[in-house]
Amino acid sequence: MERIQEALAKARAARQKNSATRADQQQGSTNRTEHAPAPVPSVPVDDAWGALAPFKLNRAHLRKHRVVAAEGGRDSAPYDLLRTKIIHQAQSHGWRRVAIVSPDVGAGKSTTLANLAFSFERQRDMRVLCVDLDLRRPMLHKVLGQEPDHSMADILEGRVRFAEHGLRLGQRVGFGLNRGPAPNPSELLLSREARAALDEIEAGYAPDLVFFDISPLNASDDNIAFLQNVDCAVIIAAAEATPMSRIDQAERQVAELTNVMGIVLNKCRYISDTEGYDYY
Repeated sequence: MERIQEALAKARAARQKNSATRADQQQGSTNRTEHAPAPVPSVPVDDAWGALAPFKLNRAHLRKHRVVAAEGGRDSAPYDLLRTKIIHQAQSHGWRRVAIVSPDVGAGKSTTLANLAFSFERQRDMRVLCVDLDLRRPMLHKVLGQEPDHSMADILEGRVRFAEHGLRLGQRVGFGLNRGPAPNPSELLLSREARAALDEIEAGYAPDLVFFDISPLNASDDNIAFLQNVDCAVIIAAAEATPMSRIDQAERQVAELTNVMGIVLNKCRYISDTEGYDYY
């Protein structure tokens, strides 16, 4: 706990310093900020997406791991509603990078993101990237039934290009997965190389939204290192398992580092027949 509190203090100071620096740049460098050209990707965006390896769809595996949005229909309605709420919030505030985080292990954040990915695949005129940056206990590839040859640590350290690693679901959803834990995840997520790699991915694929599956708040300080790099976070809590005190604590921790988009209660056993309307 002391390590996490120390990391929070360092992250808060860094965020304040970065905010002050951005403000100074906007006041003193008007010409540079207004007229600097956007980075031009070396490959057209459509071609970059088309070159990604296709997602290997195994519906039996997805059903076993509760990825119900892959089938569509009534069971996917809560995730479709969550998708719509996320789009509304992101467009209203100009947010693009969204972290998916939980107070504790086992809340179902990776399963939630997997379902959201399939829900977004049905959303027209939007492209979304889902990146697993839980580098200690990656689960997204297991939930989705994929066996990648590389991990996101290889991309962040520049050993492998995302074009050689990413997977494409349909035409609108991309994945950056892991095949196992990475050494020194906190240091890696804080590195300049990691930030540059993520910026390069965004420039090359121009996604409307990027979702990051990051480690639980109580597991390590990895998420604290990374939350400064996102626009907002969605907190996933488990019904009948995550105490309200932990949810409140998680909300305070996240709010010190980025914007809280919302809190999702997962694993609800008691839902009415009109869940499409009153699920939230």
